[in-house]
Amino acid sequence: MKLDDVVEIIDFLQRNSISLWIDGGWGVDALLGVQTRTHGDLDIAVQHRDVPRLRVLLESRGYREVRRSDSKDWNFVLGDDRDHEVDVHSFTFDARGKHVYGTAYSAEALTGTGWIGAREVRCISAEWVARSRIGYELRETDIQDVEALHRKFGVQVPKEHDEWRKRQRS
Repeated sequence: MKLDDVVEIIDFLQRNSISLWIDGGWGVDALLGVQTRTHGDLDIAVQHRDVPRLRVLLESRGYREVRRSDSKDWNFVLGDDRDHEVDVHSFTFDARGKHVYGTAYSAEALTGTGWIGAREVRCISAEWVARSRIGYELRETDIQDVEALHRKFGVQVPKEHDEWRKRQRS
């Protein structure tokens, strides 16, 4: 997804009172303040109570659910006929701010801010990104993202990333 498409979606959802945080590759680029690579989709985090309205809003723009084997009520992808995809991660916190449903964000995870083009956005925090890039088959982009966040913010690089680098050199 191109920068202009991402900004258009963010603005559209926010104009329609959907609170969101940018996650995934665009979230990393927002934290860094510069686009570092191309992105196939836009990952967003939203409160689960907003999912029905978010679906209606994006469907009005031609988006439909992209069926995947790992889709869940709280994690799904909506795509349009121009190959734009929005990967939605929803969550619910209780009155005390404790995670009770959906993608297991903590309240601290939702404290990042950054820039996509000239647009300031809320995003997943650098610390959360670094801690969450483990527990699955890592890709070169995961390693590069965390290393860039380490250089800019001093976040700790997970030991799994060092192990991945060693395996790649072998």
